[in-house]
Amino acid sequence: MTNRSETYHFDRFSLKDMTTCGSALRRIGVGAKTMEEVASRIVGYFRHSFVHPDTGESALALARCFKTESYDGLPESALQAIAANDGMPDQETQFLTLLGTAGAEPQWNDRRQSQGHQAIPLSSKEMIMQLPMISQLIQQLGLGLDAIFDADLMVDLEQKTFNVFHVPTAPESPYIPAQNNFVIAYGIRSVLGFGGILPSGSLFAFILFSTVPIPRSAAEQFKSLALNAKFALLPFDRGTIFD
Repeated sequence: MTNRSETYHFDRFSLKDMTTCGSALRRIGVGAKTMEEVASRIVGYFRHSFVHPDTGESALALARCFKTESYDGLPESALQAIAANDGMPDQETQFLTLLGTAGAEPQWNDRRQSQGHQAIPLSSKEMIMQLPMISQLIQQLGLGLDAIFDADLMVDLEQKTFNVFHVPTAPESPYIPAQNNFVIAYGIRSVLGFGGILPSGSLFAFILFSTVPIPRSAAEQFKSLALNAKFALLPFDRGTIFD
């Protein structure tokens, strides 16, 4: 596990910082047993390392990692949550599954306590369009909604470097839900998402909810950090995903 002594500020995130952060991400999976463990380490690293310039406290109210997963690959807790909320879906459906989470509230540090994000069904393009943040995440990354339903195309896209999902002003943004009880309540200023495709064809994505503004110049550097995060997740692709 990597050293967490480094601290970064979004408003002056330099090339040197990006290089140091990327190196830490590449080492962060050493000794891990599952992809979930690696994802949890990464979101924890982001939450501890990116700090508020005035207070020194974490600049991230919440950091999360998601991965697409087939119905057969879902953990029991996610299956139970789906059954309770939506009923059992078609077994061919892909799910955007919560893999790692770290946040300001105790329940935000355990994916099993998530009320609505343990496994988000991606059963159709129309359904994804009803989820504004998820649809914008996929589109701003440059993936395209149709690709989610084409397994061969997803594999073909594995070597591509994707864009970032960047919402510089989160309050009143149509792409960030839960405005009153999350964005306003926790002082969310900006949202940043980044990710890529694993060799298996699975999409992975990290989403950071920041209490300080994230300038575009800092957001752009996360294209490279996505590759470092992918390197850490790779040993468990087609292997043990969940704890």
